[in-house]
Amino acid sequence: MLRAFATLYSNTRRTKFASFFNSTDKLWNNMSNGEPLEKKVHQEEGSKTIGTHNGTFHCDDALACFLLKQLPEYRNAKVVRTRNEEVLATCDVVVDVGGVYDPPRHRYDHHQRTFAETMNSLDPSKKWTTKLSSAGLVYFHFGRDIIREVLNRTSIDRDNLEKIYNKVYENFIEEVDAIDNGIHTHDGEPRYRISTNLSSRVAHLNPSWNTPNPDFDAGFEKAVKLTGDEFLERVRFYDSAWLPARNLVLSAVNARIKVGGVGSIMELGQGGCPWKDHLLDIEKELGIEGDVKFVIYSDQNGSWRVQGVPPVIGSFECRVFLPAKWRGIRDEKLSEESGIKGCVFVHSSGFIGGNKTREGALEMAMRTLKNDL
Repeated sequence: MLRAFATLYSNTRRTKFASFFNSTDKLWNNMSNGEPLEKKVHQEEGSKTIGTHNGTFHCDDALACFLLKQLPEYRNAKVVRTRNEEVLATCDVVVDVGGVYDPPRHRYDHHQRTFAETMNSLDPSKKWTTKLSSAGLVYFHFGRDIIREVLNRTSIDRDNLEKIYNKVYENFIEEVDAIDNGIHTHDGEPRYRISTNLSSRVAHLNPSWNTPNPDFDAGFEKAVKLTGDEFLERVRFYDSAWLPARNLVLSAVNARIKVGGVGSIMELGQGGCPWKDHLLDIEKELGIEGDVKFVIYSDQNGSWRVQGVPPVIGSFECRVFLPAKWRGIRDEKLSEESGIKGCVFVHSSGFIGGNKTREGALEMAMRTLKNDL
């Protein structure tokens, strides 16, 4: 009876929706069980629909919808927000709802008890073992094509595409996966709480508990834009700035023996180059992990910096810190203490210092290494 009623409704009233979202907020009664049933929105002939849950939204479902809409086949798709199984069954792709992970049918939920997929479980060549959210599932299956579309380059070099694909997952998508699945970055009590990450900012777009007539769909639309803008920025950065830096870092690693003759100091011609993760990756590829202790480079003012290399990306530790007696002092006092001309500063933690000249920055690194040995 319900199906006949829905067919009659769709045949007698055909409405075009110019809005990005097709909400199913208006309800009618399900005559079979007395429970409300979200009204199925009639779609234009040939259009696609993306289904996700209604009500409170999260970073992963907002991002999953944005990612899908970067693909040509879903670019003009309508987003239907509902938990009604009959409505979801009519959608071309469903994310974050439905209790099913079935790629051939384009069903990408992760809430079912049997789900435990990770990037590594789906592709053993990938190292990440964080349980995937709907965003991670969409990214795993469509990420490379999405990157091609974002960069408007269907012929991007395969190796470079894979580097960008991996980096976007590691530095963007995995965080969304972990937070949505309740996975902490650490064991034990954190020293402080981070509440301004992307997932937190998306959560704040939901109507508050005491908002009169809350409009979740309007907030969801903002969340899609927020997550999408940050995703686009990240992909474009890795393509235009991060990836070109790899060749510079590789050249610097190969030439490091010429810098002070010790092989533990790498020189970059200018600052601002994203060198840390490239360096760690290149060291691993060359079998020289841990060899480079300091990087020296010029800053925007024409002075030079000497910076310790972290043992892993994201760590505030360094393989070697600048000496404790240099830390927190500046200029002439620092030059007197160190015996090196032109000193500008050493950070109180010892991870970075500055000198007016290349020779001075190099000397700061070499003196530190000599004392450390």
